[in-house]
Amino acid sequence: MKTALNIVFTVIIIVLIYFLIESIMQPIRFNREKDSRETQIKERLIDIRTAQEAFKSVKGYYTGSFDTLITFLKTDSLPLVFKRGSLTDDMIADGITSEREAVKKGLISRDTSYIPVRDSIFKEGYPVDQLRFVPGTDNIEFQMSAARVMTTSMVLVNVFEAYVLNDVFLSDLDRQLVVNYNEQRTKFTGFPGMKVGDVRVPNNNAGNWED
Repeated sequence: MKTALNIVFTVIIIVLIYFLIESIMQPIRFNREKDSRETQIKERLIDIRTAQEAFKSVKGYYTGSFDTLITFLKTDSLPLVFKRGSLTDDMIADGITSEREAVKKGLISRDTSYIPVRDSIFKEGYPVDQLRFVPGTDNIEFQMSAARVMTTSMVLVNVFEAYVLNDVFLSDLDRQLVVNYNEQRTKFTGFPGMKVGDVRVPNNNAGNWED
């Protein structure tokens, strides 16, 4: 009888130890996996921001369409200006007050060539068609939109945002830990996910992890 009780107590202790260790390891595993996924998503959101800024430099506005943005990356070009010479004090003394005037007189030169957008902002072989997808998911797309908003100085500015919710890219992890993390991120950043830019308030296209 005593031996049987000892076996029962040993089993109970082992089970309790297992649950104790598991209660410690579960949030550790969650944070490790969350951090890994967030690192990949940050990189992709930064790439989206880079692409949007290149798009705006050519078009004058941002786009809310990945189809439009990806087509731009594949088919459009950016100007590259080669400068030879610069405006000098002697030129100014001679009444030449602008580079444009100096160029017209042949004193300095400015040559413009065009290079494909894709080659100018990304490394060779960058998978442009994957830009729209959240890394680590089954081809789930980022949410993206563009708008014009009024600043406090009463100036209309172009803005965009791209984001993914924690509930999307952490959907297969412990639900309660995701809920807790949502509360934490909402408290500190005002948004339960990862986002770059903002269509409500101009923020220089910052990522919400950069605040």
